[in-house]
Amino acid sequence: MARRGRETLVTCESCGRKVPRSKAVDVEKFTVFSTDMKTNKDIRFTERNKVFYCISCAKHRGIFEMKKRQAMSRANRRLE
Repeated sequence: MARRGRETLVTCESCGRKVPRSKAVDVEKFTVFSTDMKTNKDIRFTERNKVFYCISCAKHRGIFEMKKRQAMSRANRRLE
């Protein structure tokens, strides 16, 4: 039987608190791996991970303000 009304819990990357997915703030984290060779065989690999923060950690780290600025710039691009 399905678990109706139950959301999956995600773990905050900063403090480890378990938060419902709808309340968590998600941010994409980019990691770049490189061999730092000056030759043609320089290998670069980029990885994208979705990271979740609880509301208090996101507010402390300034992630809400960053997401607000991104949303405003997207809205301005649509109007132009």
